[in-house]
Amino acid sequence: MQIDLPEVLAEVTAEFERYERALMANDVDGLTALFADDHRTIRYGAAEILYGAKEIHAFRAGRSPAGLARTLSRTVITTYGRDFAVASTLFHRPSVPGKVGRQMQTWARLPQGWRIVAAHVSMMDEV
Repeated sequence: MQIDLPEVLAEVTAEFERYERALMANDVDGLTALFADDHRTIRYGAAEILYGAKEIHAFRAGRSPAGLARTLSRTVITTYGRDFAVASTLFHRPSVPGKVGRQMQTWARLPQGWRIVAAHVSMMDEV
């Protein structure tokens, strides 16, 4: 298996950046489109447990856009072959001082393109 093929890494990085732009704009449809439309897609959030694309979309649609601004650090995107990748990043939000957020996304190339099939978001005290 080839890890971090440059063209695949570029594709996933572009999708990861697209996700971040959609998140900052609270673009619910854009965020929904980046998750696999499947009942097996999972998102464990800081305060929610979501199973399936419908639950993820409902969460996004009902979420307040206040306090979403954040800065990323230590982002690592690793691709495995041509169809699988993991993106990990830390984030800081001015609305949550003294905390650091952790985000991991599992990406898969599906017939529709690159989609998140699993995600985990959590917060912890700044170390």
